[in-house]
Amino acid sequence: MKVFLVAAALLAAPLIAPAIAPVAPPAALALEPDEILKDPALEARAREISKELRCLVCQNQSIDDSDATLARDLRILVRDRLKAGDTDAEAVDFIVERYGDFVLLRPPFKNSTLILWIGPGVIFLIGIIGVTLWHRRRRDAVAAPVAPLSADERARVDALLAEKPGK
Repeated sequence: MKVFLVAAALLAAPLIAPAIAPVAPPAALALEPDEILKDPALEARAREISKELRCLVCQNQSIDDSDATLARDLRILVRDRLKAGDTDAEAVDFIVERYGDFVLLRPPFKNSTLILWIGPGVIFLIGIIGVTLWHRRRRDAVAAPVAPLSADERARVDALLAEKPGK
């Protein structure tokens, strides 16, 4: 009976857990209260831009998510540009002029970023070609016919097998 109750509890746990688990708060952003603009429309634009810009310290986070001091400076700079009347594109272009295309989480497809876009595919193809060549060579080596032993070789093998171990 105990085994049945334990099994029933284990089976029911995934169904019951969401109902009794506390609701998790939304993911905390690095945005500090003094950075938030009073105009909600400008703030929304700033947040959208901040989600597209890379933190140059963290490198795999947007400036919206990063706690780094440089990310904070970039968030403030974006908000200052928007308050000055820049469009979203002008604000992003200003940041890109200062920090280069690397600051964009999705860099544009152009000559200077070509390696970023094509490099992974080229490396993948080189890997596939290498594995294919290795597999073919291995298959050909295994499939090569083995020549039968000559009479002298056969006699030597028989003599070695006839010897007693330890002599």
